[in-house]
Order: sequence, then structure tokens, then C-alpha cells
Amino acid sequence: MFEPTSFHSRGEERQRVRALQSGSEEAFNELIAEYTPLVYRLSYRLLRDPADAPDALQEVFLKVFRNIEQFQGECSLKTWLYRIAVNTISNQNRWWRRHRGPELPLDSEECISSEDGLLATDNRDNPFETLLCRETQEIVRRAMGRLAAPYRTVLVLKEMEGLDYEEMAAVLHLPMGTVKSRLARARRSLKQELEWMMEPALRGVPQWSPAK
Repeated sequence: MFEPTSFHSRGEERQRVRALQSGSEEAFNELIAEYTPLVYRLSYRLLRDPADAPDALQEVFLKVFRNIEQFQGECSLKTWLYRIAVNTISNQNRWWRRHRGPELPLDSEECISSEDGLLATDNRDNPFETLLCRETQEIVRRAMGRLAAPYRTVLVLKEMEGLDYEEMAAVLHLPMGTVKSRLARARRSLKQELEWMMEPALRGVPQWSPAK
């Protein structure tokens, strides 16, 4: 198991799981309050249409409620919840591709405004840094949107959610070696997308030459 790591915290988690499995409304309300930001953030970053994040959030916790009795503690509750969220989002993306056509442009006003609270940085004293940060985020967001779903998923889990390889392997039901190789390929693909997106701008930059 990955977390909790101490004996005391493992005991607390077992007690929490027992309360959830017994149908405690208080335990479920606490779980929802604690993990809503995590699930919403993950949904927003992985969904083809970020506007569907609230629906995904609701579906994830509904699945948790329906399946908590089958939770055996083979991993942490948090890892199990990540697993449900990733699978739910993957299914929703497949439905989206079949029924809703081209994905929402990642620079749309709806997309930008919805994520402000998730990626906000406090640069109020430096407007240039604020602008640069937002523009950089937009470039990375567009490049991420061009990646295949498995690559986008491992990048989000590792680089944005901060999971380690063991946790990622448990969430994705993959061998750790597969996770590492997929992440390496995802990073290369993201680098290529960023270079491709930046190339037109770089072509417009005058070439520097030393003063004579």
C-alpha cells in the first residue's frame, strides 16, 4: 500500500473504510468534501470537454458509493479513488468521441475561465509575469490536448498530480516498467508538440548577429 504509510494512519483508514461500508452518511460527506478538489481537477485536465467535469465528479462519487463494499484495502483509498476517476473519465472521453465530434478548443473562453481557480498564481505585483504564466499555460494545455489519451493521462498523473511510479501503476493497472516507458514516450511527444507549436513564432524572430 502506498498511503497512508504509518501504522496509525493505516488504522485510521481502515476505520474510515468500515464507516463507509456501513453506510455512514457522515463518512461519505467527509470523503466527498476531502476529494472533490482532486477529482474535479483530474476530470478537468483529462476530459475532452472540460465543461463535463461536474458530471464526471458526480459519477465518480456515485461509483464510490456503489462499490465501496468491494474495496478490500489492496491499495490506499486515495489510489482506489484515482483509479475510479481515471476509468470514469476514459469512458466519458470514448462516449464523447463517438457522439460529440471535434473536441472543444482548448483556448476557448469557457475553458480558460473554468481553470483559473485551479492554476492561479499570485503575480499581482508583476503583470508581465502574470501574462507570461497564462500564455505558457495555454501553450502547454494546447499541446497536451493534442496527445493521445494514454500519454496525456500519465503526464497529468505524474507531472500535475505528483503520483510516484508505484501509485501510477496501481491506478492504471499496469506494470511499473510499462508506466515508466509510457511516461518517457509521453514526454517526448509533448516536447515535439511544443516545438511544433512554437516553430511559427520562432520563424518570425529576427536572427541575431553580433554588432560590427
